[in-house]
Amino acid sequence: QVQLAEFGGGLVQPGGSLRLTCSVSRIAFSNYGMAWYRQAPGKQRELVASITDGGITDYADSVKGRFTISRDNAKKMVHLRMNSLKPEDTAVYYCHIEGTEVWGQGTLVTVSS
Repeated sequence: QVQLAEFGGGLVQPGGSLRLTCSVSRIAFSNYGMAWYRQAPGKQRELVASITDGGITDYADSVKGRFTISRDNAKKMVHLRMNSLKPEDTAVYYCHIEGTEVWGQGTLVTVSS
């Protein structure tokens, strides 16, 4: 069974930075696109950033220039570097294997002073 484990969330002040990591096991990781989604309280889950198996990235307009998605195929990990965080970035962030129904359990990011 494919497993995803996310970590790196936490409480950060506005303007601060965090790096989320998703570790993937039991799948040919390098063959799949990966994505980070987020869900804020009372809102629908939304796509934050994605990276194809070939390393092409895409971002939601709200995070362009602030967030960077990257992948390490050797370690089977995908990262989300988040800079200049804003209170509206507060959400549970989920890792997702594109083209599958596989999701991580989520990691909470809270941006507050």
